[in-house]
Amino acid sequence: MAIDPSFEENREVAEEHEGHEVWGPVEEPETLGIHGTHVAVDFDICLGDGACIDDCPVDVFEWVDTPGHPESELKADPANEDQCIDCMICVDVCPVDAIDVDAGRAGRH
Repeated sequence: MAIDPSFEENREVAEEHEGHEVWGPVEEPETLGIHGTHVAVDFDICLGDGACIDDCPVDVFEWVDTPGHPESELKADPANEDQCIDCMICVDVCPVDAIDVDAGRAGRH
């Protein structure tokens, strides 16, 4: 199941993490929500394979520990989403479609 591209309409901001919004629900450690707005990563389906981290030309992502999460205990956090150039490489390389990038959401974090 891929990230919901309409998460802004279907979810509410539950908290903030490292300068970006987290769209709930959040019930750690099993449910971690969607991190980021312009560059959104669904932590609940992210496998933590690192393809987005390796391929992003502007270093939007950073590893974050998520101990106890059933999919992986590391996630690609869009910590630097304001650096995103909308190249969509991360979207293309994510094996589980956990990332959505929308230039229309830029600046809304």
